[in-house]
Amino acid sequence: MKHQALSSILLAVVLICACSPKSSRTANDEEPAIPPIGFRAEDYRCEESKVKNGEAFTTLMSRLGLGASQSYQLAQICDTVFDVRKLRAGNTVKAYYEPDTLSNALQYVVYENDRIRSTVFRIKDSLAVWVWDKPIEIETKTADVTICNSLWNDMLQAGVSPLLTLELADIYAWTVDFFGLQQGDRFRALYSQKVCEGEVIAIDRVLLAIYNRGSYEAPAIYFDQGDKGNKYWNEKGGSMRKAFLKAPLKFNRISSGFSYHRKHPVTGKVKAHTAVDYAAPAGTPVHALGDGTVISAGWAGGGGNTIKIRHNSVYTTGYLHLSRFAKGIKAGVRVHQGDVIGYVGSTGVSTGPHLDFRVWKNGTPINPLKLESPSAEPIRKENLPALDSLYKAYRAELEK
Repeated sequence: MKHQALSSILLAVVLICACSPKSSRTANDEEPAIPPIGFRAEDYRCEESKVKNGEAFTTLMSRLGLGASQSYQLAQICDTVFDVRKLRAGNTVKAYYEPDTLSNALQYVVYENDRIRSTVFRIKDSLAVWVWDKPIEIETKTADVTICNSLWNDMLQAGVSPLLTLELADIYAWTVDFFGLQQGDRFRALYSQKVCEGEVIAIDRVLLAIYNRGSYEAPAIYFDQGDKGNKYWNEKGGSMRKAFLKAPLKFNRISSGFSYHRKHPVTGKVKAHTAVDYAAPAGTPVHALGDGTVISAGWAGGGGNTIKIRHNSVYTTGYLHLSRFAKGIKAGVRVHQGDVIGYVGSTGVSTGPHLDFRVWKNGTPINPLKLESPSAEPIRKENLPALDSLYKAYRAELEK
């Protein structure tokens, strides 16, 4: 009897639960999660504009609808999150208002620092500031481009980001004359790139690049030794970066330094002297500071007999007042570091035998004595086996 009574009670409980009305909230009815940006943008009315020239932070916020007092308070709480002085004209700013157009109450402002990072300003409820970064994906890609017109155009034609072109130009700056590329030259690369919202925003790393001209091949392998030095090597462990000579000749003394306010010894006028003058006997051999291509060799007015050498896409050197040029030196000739290219003289506007030596970096004259020559040290011996293993693995991946 007791068992029958207990069974009846349990049955009644089950029936009551089954017949009771269910809660109106289901898993699908839960509050949607707050997105990483910190608020649900779709809940508000958005107006997009650009920061105006000369527009200060408080002026911008006032234009978007924030009162002067709150604008000042918001600027104060930015602290280390955002430097209001670095507001950049032309950057996008999005203002989010209550959907009720009658109130037009400003709730959030999103300032786009760049393509990835934004600064979010909360006005709703209480003032707050935070940074939001869009998610970035890393993709591993390969490229295989044969030169028909130019590396830049051919990369674009092959659907490769032009950012890779810039990376290759930097890696091969000391090995390949990018101004002298020929039809049929070939570049291959195994690399990773950063993608944000479907757009390539940066080349993360070139793991392996291979340049071919006919039977000549120049691989460049990425290997980080853990120091701040070179990170690209050829297959034998040689550095892809080459060093400059300390000076292009054996000299007695420096007779005049780099200056933008030097009194010219001949004309007496004060003018820039963007060079270093090395005093040396007439006929002293002058050497190419590094590998490169002669872009001019001839008379240059006050500079007399002058040679200019383009070493890569960054550096160009000039050698002035030469007595004569070395045999075979003319525009278009490829020279190597240490090659004799001419001899000290006193041609042009000059008071005596010396070499007027000049260096340009990205077209701007720099002090030759402060030229930072890259290290040309080979990879450490203990790292050669690891470099070789990486090279073989990367090459196999590239040639799949």
